[in-house]
Amino acid sequence: MIERHRYPYGPDPSQWGELVLPARAAGARPRGVAVVIHGGYWRAKYGAELGEPLALDLAEHGVAAWNLEYRRAGNGGGWPGTFRDILAGIDKLGELAGPHSLDLGKVMALGHSAGGHLAVWAAGRDRLGSLDLPEEDREVRANNAGVRLAGVVSQSGVLDLAGAERLRLSDGAVANLLGGPPSDIPGRYRYADPMAALPLDVPVFAVHAEDDDDVPPAMSAAYVDAGRSGPVPPRLVTVPGDHFALIDPGAEAYRTCRELVLELLR
Repeated sequence: MIERHRYPYGPDPSQWGELVLPARAAGARPRGVAVVIHGGYWRAKYGAELGEPLALDLAEHGVAAWNLEYRRAGNGGGWPGTFRDILAGIDKLGELAGPHSLDLGKVMALGHSAGGHLAVWAAGRDRLGSLDLPEEDREVRANNAGVRLAGVVSQSGVLDLAGAERLRLSDGAVANLLGGPPSDIPGRYRYADPMAALPLDVPVFAVHAEDDDDVPPAMSAAYVDAGRSGPVPPRLVTVPGDHFALIDPGAEAYRTCRELVLELLR
C-alpha cells in the first residue's frame, strides 16, 4: 500500500514536504522521484493541498512523490524566502534517500503555474553563480552540491517573469513576489527568472493548456523559443483544457503530464 511521510526541512510551519511512496516489494526502489511544486501565484492562500492529488496519482504509478510546501508571499515567503525554501526542500531528499531507497540520480520536478516557474528555476541552480549580478542581488545561494533535478515538467508555468510583470498577471503577482517592479530591482528579476539561466543541460517539457486564461501560453512559448539553441532544447507541449485541467488526475491534460514524468524517469 502507498505510504505517506511528512518531514520538515526548516523551522517555519510552511517548511515541510510529504513523501508519498508507491507500494513495492521489500527492498525495491521506486521508479524515481518527482518533486511536486504547487502553484497559486506564490501567494500564501494557496498551499500543498493543490499538489496532493498529483502526488498520490504518481505514487499509484510507481513514482515516489515529494509534495513540497514552502513559504509564500504573505507568510514569510517572497524574496528571498520562497526561493531558499525550494532549494532547501529539494535538498532534503538527500537525507531521505537512504531510509526510503530513493535514487537521487532520478529526481525530477512537476510544477504547476507559479510552481512551474520555481521548478524550472531550480533546475538552473548551478548557473545562478555565473550571472553577472551585484552582491545585493545574490541573497539566494545555490548549493551546487545539493540534489540536482534531472528534468522538469512545467504545467502552464510562469516561465517569463519579465513578461508576466509587463502583463501584470494576477494583479501584479510577480512584483508582489520579488518586492517591487523590475525598474527598481533589475538584478533580482534576472536572478529569479528561469530565462536568465538558459541554456540548461536537462530536459524541460513546457506543457501548456490550450484554454488557459490564468497564465498565457506565451509564457511557455517565450521560454522554449529562448532555449532553442541550448544543448537540450526545451519542448513545448500543448494540451486540451483550462489552467486547472493540468492538476486534475482525471483530465487528459494531466495524464499527458504524468506520461512525461514517467518518460523523464525511465
